[in-house]
Amino acid sequence: MLELARVSNRGSSISQAYSRVRGVSETLCSTLEKEDFGVQPSLCASPPKWHLAHTSWFFETFLLKPYVSNYQIFHPQFEYLFNSYYNGVGNPYPRADRGLLSRPTVDEVFTYRRHVDEALLNLLAAEDHQQPDAIAERVLLGLHHEQQHQELIVTDLKYNFGFNPLSPSYANPLPVDTETVALKFCSFEGGLIETGASTESDRFVFDNETPIHSVYLHPFRLSNRLTTNEDYLEFVEDGGYADSRLWLSDGWSALCSGQLSPAPLYWQQQDGDWFEYTLSGLEPLRKHTPVTHVSFFEADAFARWAGRRLPSEAEWEHVAKLHEVDGNLAESGWFHPRSAQPDPVDLASAAQSREMLQMFGDVWEWTQSSYQPYPGFRALEGTLGEYNGKFMSSQMVLRGGSCVTPSDHIRASYRNFFYPSDCWQFSGIRLASDI
Repeated sequence: MLELARVSNRGSSISQAYSRVRGVSETLCSTLEKEDFGVQPSLCASPPKWHLAHTSWFFETFLLKPYVSNYQIFHPQFEYLFNSYYNGVGNPYPRADRGLLSRPTVDEVFTYRRHVDEALLNLLAAEDHQQPDAIAERVLLGLHHEQQHQELIVTDLKYNFGFNPLSPSYANPLPVDTETVALKFCSFEGGLIETGASTESDRFVFDNETPIHSVYLHPFRLSNRLTTNEDYLEFVEDGGYADSRLWLSDGWSALCSGQLSPAPLYWQQQDGDWFEYTLSGLEPLRKHTPVTHVSFFEADAFARWAGRRLPSEAEWEHVAKLHEVDGNLAESGWFHPRSAQPDPVDLASAAQSREMLQMFGDVWEWTQSSYQPYPGFRALEGTLGEYNGKFMSSQMVLRGGSCVTPSDHIRASYRNFFYPSDCWQFSGIRLASDI
């Protein structure tokens, strides 16, 4: 099983957190062959080698260069090769061409990581730097940035392996698919609620989660569990992909043009039976596990077919705040959603909130909310302000983390975002409805 690092600005030292998180990235790549490190399976994905180098570039660019006066850069061209989208740093190497880089070699990238690690740990150990709080804040940002790329390493590897006719196995064998709980809808009163996060919190948050603000919610219902493969298969077999009435215009266009396939990504039909590629290999479709790798367009069409809708992100967060962060997250080592199981607390005597399952982990849950700034949002100063703010256009919000999200990286206020047609991420569905 994979043991992930805990990232905190309390408890263990930030140096220890740095070493642990950086180690996880390399653990994720420890079973790969050299040939796996350079493959870019699609324009939306990146090779593992690039992720390992880019996360090192982040620490070099935003910590070592500005805070270490005698720092020696590892290679003058790495600033160009491994910049992702920070135009304030310089023009980045084209994203679509990352898989063309046979050099630097994998060994050179690991040497680069050692170079950056040594310099960064020396910076943290020094007692004479002038801005300890600013340095600590940037290191924490860098660690959470690296955890985002750990998730991307796994999702991008799945895209590579999932379209390989050999269906390679990467993760542990999956447990038996056990029957899930019955689907039901829990009611919530709504009203004026507070949502978002504060920068004054003792826990790290990204700027796009701030500030705390008021939202009025009408009474609503939320499904107690995620939509399963069996639920979604009914939609497929009922002709859901052929009924234009269920689809948003752009979604129908994406389907007709072939940008979307008439089934979730990684589903395959063989001799009338459905199979799904998992990171443990190709398997018969597991009926009780949450459907995953569906786009927003597919999630929205399914919700219409079911006579429901997707939740708003404020509705989702309002309910999620009633729960501890717990579930099938990256630490499980399965790297695949699992069926919902009854809460160990006696539901007959528990609060209503205990009936809600799978609020964290398994799959990122699409919401009906577009990715926009909260009232009073302020991006980080300088080039780091490009981290989130400039993407607040044409994307949709997902909540809750997935089976490849570290448990200490996710929280109720966390906002993920992707384009409506994206489906290579572990994205799924929780239904909602009005009362």
